Amino acid sequence: MDETTGLAEQLGDRLRRQGEQVTTAESCTGGGIAEAITRVAGSSAWFEAGYVTYSNEQKTRQLGVDGDLFATVGAVSREVVEAMARGALQHSGARYAVAVSGVAGPGGGSPDKPVGTVWLAWADGSLIHAERCRFAGDRQQVRQRSVERALRGLIRLAAGENPLEG
Repeated sequence: MDETTGLAEQLGDRLRRQGEQVTTAESCTGGGIAEAITRVAGSSAWFEAGYVTYSNEQKTRQLGVDGDLFATVGAVSREVVEAMARGALQHSGARYAVAVSGVAGPGGGSPDKPVGTVWLAWADGSLIHAERCRFAGDRQQVRQRSVERALRGLIRLAAGENPLEG
């Protein structure tokens, strides 16, 4: 079993015991977190919905992200991933959410947000934690590391721990 599937199984075990559900709001991972979760047999008991909002317009339309944020802080920012996580919770009814937006490459980077820059946010109700990561590697590696980081954070959050630690 690969590491990603193992993480998804750990998350599923914890959520199944709690009787809780999770939702995802994804941009640069293109649904990769939801795909990893749904690899696990029986995940319909604890996975509520996945939102793949690659464009800014869809982040606004599907998740309610304030369109002004894109002009002021950009799509790859704390403010946007926090809004994505809040929107996913609101629209899905799940208890937990993870949101991700980043620059997977090979192009699209800037001096402030070079390729490999990824923002993640984890939410449990009104409690939101956000983290900026910088992952090395090519496009696939950045996306894979983002998925794994998202799952690790969800496991910690569902355990009542800070997803930014550990």
